[in-house]
Amino acid sequence: MTTSDVLVTADADGVRTLTLNRPQAYNSLTVELKEALLAALREAADDEGVRAVVLTGSGKAFCAGQDLKEHVGLLQAGDPAPLHTVKEHYNPIVKTIVEMPKPVVAAVNGTAAGAGAAFAYASDLRIAAESSSFLMAFANVGLGPDSGASWTLQRLVGYGRAAELMLLARTVDSAEALRLGLVGEVVPDEELPARAQKIAAKLAAGPTVAYAKIKGVLNLAAQSTFDEALAAEDAAQTALGATADHTEAVEAFVGKRKPAFQGK
Repeated sequence: MTTSDVLVTADADGVRTLTLNRPQAYNSLTVELKEALLAALREAADDEGVRAVVLTGSGKAFCAGQDLKEHVGLLQAGDPAPLHTVKEHYNPIVKTIVEMPKPVVAAVNGTAAGAGAAFAYASDLRIAAESSSFLMAFANVGLGPDSGASWTLQRLVGYGRAAELMLLARTVDSAEALRLGLVGEVVPDEELPARAQKIAAKLAAGPTVAYAKIKGVLNLAAQSTFDEALAAEDAAQTALGATADHTEAVEAFVGKRKPAFQGK
């Protein structure tokens, strides 16, 4: 386990868990935390020993979004940094999550607001604690969406619902999040860490090279023509058909045994 002031990293069963660690501020995002998270995500993406990632928060919140105290202080000081944070921090963070060549599971404990909610939307799977809630709070502070939320949210719930959640800045509790499709599963608060680890460990033991291709073709299909999607599927299947994992899976099926995937 690696611990910094603002981010805790732990490895188990091929799963790297990244825990935002500013509980006294509901894990709101300072420049320090954004830079630490981006570096940790990039390291996880490049580490062959990491085959799945869990993103969660410490204390009572997943992530409350931008730290407005730091933000307003910089604005009042005439510092241009707040105007550059989307390009320098938020966009690279969500791109790394979306393009991560391995599954990312968001374990949402408590409040997920603004960019914090967007990080969850960008993840591949979302598991929520019963006490969790989601809030697109941008309009409340006179801003538009960032961190990819304009792209990810409407692909989860549709344009109309996404517009409602952003324009009205309405809090969504875990039960409604499940109904809307914001999350795939809701569990009792005390069960969230173990449940997220179990799912991520199952993914980590799977054909991770295939998971990377699945993520890629899904993301491309969300913004391509049907013919382009077919071509991407064909290319992915051709590449995956030559992998050791595919051969192992076929041999295991014929031999009536459980496959042992290596992510190769």
